[in-house]
Amino acid sequence: MNRILIFALGLVLCAHHTAASTPDAQTVVVRAAWLIDGTSDKPRHNMEIVIRGNRIVEVRPANSQALPATAQVIDLGAATVLPGLIDTHTHIFLQGEDPTAGGYDVQLLKFPASYRVARAVVSARRALEQGFTSIRDVETEGAGYGDVGIKQAINEGLIPGPRMWVSTLSISSTGGYPLEGYAPEITVPKGSQLIDGPVEARKAAREQLDKGADWIKVYMTHRSWLDAQGALVSQPTLTVEELKAVVDETHGWGRKVACHAYNGLGLQRALDGGCDSIEHGLEITDAQIAQMLKQGTWYVPTLQVYYTDWDPADTDSGRRDRKRVAVHGVSFSKALHAGVKMAFGTDVGGFKWSEPIAAEFSREVEFGMTPMQAIQSATSRAADLLGKRGEIGVVAPGAYADLIAVASDPLADVNVLKTVQFVMKDGVVFKSSMGERVP
Repeated sequence: MNRILIFALGLVLCAHHTAASTPDAQTVVVRAAWLIDGTSDKPRHNMEIVIRGNRIVEVRPANSQALPATAQVIDLGAATVLPGLIDTHTHIFLQGEDPTAGGYDVQLLKFPASYRVARAVVSARRALEQGFTSIRDVETEGAGYGDVGIKQAINEGLIPGPRMWVSTLSISSTGGYPLEGYAPEITVPKGSQLIDGPVEARKAAREQLDKGADWIKVYMTHRSWLDAQGALVSQPTLTVEELKAVVDETHGWGRKVACHAYNGLGLQRALDGGCDSIEHGLEITDAQIAQMLKQGTWYVPTLQVYYTDWDPADTDSGRRDRKRVAVHGVSFSKALHAGVKMAFGTDVGGFKWSEPIAAEFSREVEFGMTPMQAIQSATSRAADLLGKRGEIGVVAPGAYADLIAVASDPLADVNVLKTVQFVMKDGVVFKSSMGERVP
């Protein structure tokens, strides 16, 4: 007789990396009223997902075949099942620091490394709790190679968290990253590895790749402001030659380069230097969109974060904040309609990890995506960006058994993705509050 598989909330993932699909692995079947598989244009009704070990082996109509006597069944009733979500722009070492408590600077100046690691462990768990079973973490903000260690601990089952692709220190140029504003005779730590010249740029990339970076993150713009005509201006950082050295080295290792670029000259240099993804892209011209299409450059827009923590409207920084969102939505819509490759990213850490990561979905829909496109941006499309097509971001045979479920239809309201009630990673249930039942 089939028995329901019941798991405690907050289950620590134990040795999931050894649970590969093998002939003698136990069969687990997940059933639900609706399935959004990450690639199909429409949801499928009354499906079941057959899992062996940590892989999906079959997706078929529910009750269409007899199950092994030892199979365990998880019946999620009227829920909608989706692939585990993917956030391609996160910062587990950032916590949306309160400006009144020291802001960005305090974590580099006063927090012990052990304290920052402890907070990052909590952030990784919160990502998984919210249904994000994979993340690309794009730099540690002065916490060195801490992301490499967090990734290792997750992979070894020591702590719960998503699959991680990490960027370690990131790269910028002198004058291109905080900490700033201190007495010039005092040397303060920086949140990024600073370089000058192609030789230093290549060496920095080599160092970071050698120490575990999956992606190299490069800052192509720094601070931004409004000019006399009210246009957004962003300070460029690396030259094209410096970026080309980073890209050439990184591509030689079989890895890729993500470029933080707001707009203007810095964004143009990012494209001319051959970056693989534009992060943020607040203001992108038609010519730059055409260049992205030609080069196959990805766009990770991170919309929602720019709607938080605005300065007062009558200040220079407040006017800048409002200009950012005014041009950002326009750029997103133009890039979407032109067919630029787009992946879901939130910049969480720039805002608190306790806030819903999935708030980004409603911004994507606001500026032109259908709910299904938004979901695919955080599933199969994000997997494409990471070079993991067919392995994550889909519910299909051969993919990792990373599944989530929500109580209602996310195609009717993407905001339901803020309340994920069931999370499975690698075939192991991490979270469940849906009252599963025996079919």
